[in-house]
Formats: sequence, C-alpha cells, structure tokens
Amino acid sequence: MVDRGPMRDMARQVPPTVIAGQRITRSPSPVPVRAWIIDGRGRDVQVDGEAVAWTPSAVHVRYRDEHGRAGTAWVWASAVTRR
Repeated sequence: MVDRGPMRDMARQVPPTVIAGQRITRSPSPVPVRAWIIDGRGRDVQVDGEAVAWTPSAVHVRYRDEHGRAGTAWVWASAVTRR
C-alpha cells in the first residue's frame, strides 16, 4: 500500500481549463523530472518526481513529499525540468 498525504497537504493543481480540450500525451515509461509545486499550505517546494503525462502547457507529475508520501499534480510545464 502506498502512503498518501492528507488532502490538506496535497499539491495545488493548475486550473482544469488549462488541460481541457488539449491533447494529453501519456508516457509509456515515466520521465525523471524536477518540478516546482505549491503544496497544500501554500509553500513553493521543489520535488524530484516523474512526468507521467503532459500537454503543451501542463505536466502531470508523480512525486514523493518531504515525508515520503506519494502525490500527483498537474503543474505548469514551465515549472518542470528533466533530470
């Protein structure tokens, strides 16, 4: 079983309208990335993770928080770099 963080600690997502209507590319194997997320407490946090899908303007990142709990978030593409 994967330990997931409580909802209050989950990263904020880009607005759904950013993804709606865009072609989503799903990776057959996750791409290692470093991403900036805004956590549930409003802090900017840089995390190591994996890009599992993307659009021209957003990336779906799977990551572990500072407590080792799994999380996912759609973030702005400009907040993500390959590792």
